[in-house]
Amino acid sequence: MSEGHTIQGIPITELVERFGTPLYVYDADIIAGQYRGLRDSLHPAVEMFYSLKANPNISICALLHSLGARAEVSSLTELVTAQRAGVPADQIMCLGPGKSRTEILACVKDGVLLICESFGELALIDEVAAELGTTARVVLRVNPSFAVKGGGLTMGGKPRQFGIDEEALLAAPDLAGRHAAVRLCGIQAYLGTRILSEDVVVENSARILDLAERLAERLQIPLDVVDVGGGLGVAYFSGERDLDAADLTAKLNPVFAAFVERHPDTRLVMELGRYLVGHSGVYAVEVRYVKESMGERFAVADGGTNHHMAAVGIGSFVKRNFPMRLLNRTGGEQQVPWNVTGPLCTPNDTLGKAVELPVDLRPGDVVGVERSGAYGPTASPVHFLSHGYPAEVLVHDGQARLIRTRDDADSMLANQIRHDFTA
Repeated sequence: MSEGHTIQGIPITELVERFGTPLYVYDADIIAGQYRGLRDSLHPAVEMFYSLKANPNISICALLHSLGARAEVSSLTELVTAQRAGVPADQIMCLGPGKSRTEILACVKDGVLLICESFGELALIDEVAAELGTTARVVLRVNPSFAVKGGGLTMGGKPRQFGIDEEALLAAPDLAGRHAAVRLCGIQAYLGTRILSEDVVVENSARILDLAERLAERLQIPLDVVDVGGGLGVAYFSGERDLDAADLTAKLNPVFAAFVERHPDTRLVMELGRYLVGHSGVYAVEVRYVKESMGERFAVADGGTNHHMAAVGIGSFVKRNFPMRLLNRTGGEQQVPWNVTGPLCTPNDTLGKAVELPVDLRPGDVVGVERSGAYGPTASPVHFLSHGYPAEVLVHDGQARLIRTRDDADSMLANQIRHDFTA
């Protein structure tokens, strides 16, 4: 074990002293490396869109846009975030199965591409566009009749709230003519997430491109845009391996090249969230107490699943630990199993079970949950027990920059309204 973890040469102890714990720290060099490593070898016709749902911090979005990424958003706040991060409207697309009228209005008004997920939503888009006296550009999200195995979560071939069933679209050949204020202009499908097989990504993409061609012909709509989704994963657990960008693109590029030859004017889109930012983050917590209970060691920390719900293993049949280690010092030579828990009043608040950490772990030590750049605090119950959001820091060009302030009691209570119930 090293003498202490550093990020771009800055000791974690220095960051913890300056910003406190619990703390999320992101390494901008790793984000840039992930983006460029794929961008430099991926077919040039494919546009890379950053999915803000993975980490919607405005500075993370701005960093990725500065590298060339577009933005995929799923709420009004994510749309505003992308816009304030400098992403122009023609480089933003909005998806999600439950868009509100307000969200649709903002997208249509600003010329943001809408990914439509139901016939009811399509009717509402048409209504809103007609009221604005404009035409909305709409891509249809399809729930395919097929599924491709190999992802952490399969999102095709089953009843889903996402997209319109392929069979329903095939049964509606007159769809393009039903909505005068809508221009149907493409197809999107998203077949799975956390995919760690190059071959599965290639098969997904090939089948979506084929589906797009078949549906466009059936519906008589142009293929201005085809979005093959994404779902590229990050290896968190023992026995997993990260995708090899060179191997992936060597297999994937010929599929895109053949499509581009048939459709030279079509925009090809790939959505990337976890893949771009997941490796970059570390969630640092300080050990407050150590104890033994019925023969097991516990390290009770100042942060837990209220900031890092993904560490619980939600959606997994077996609870597995994210990579974790002692960050602030060299521990003893002997490694023993520790249960690393947080401050919440629930037994589910366990960041890691039987994690191999030094036998001399003690209060004041800083433990890090690595590969935590995606689906962190914004995908967690940060308000449970009113602990609030942790601080977030981005290290860029050797400088640590605070990109989100820590919640305190005043900020947590600012939106609450006290009524006086005295007699």
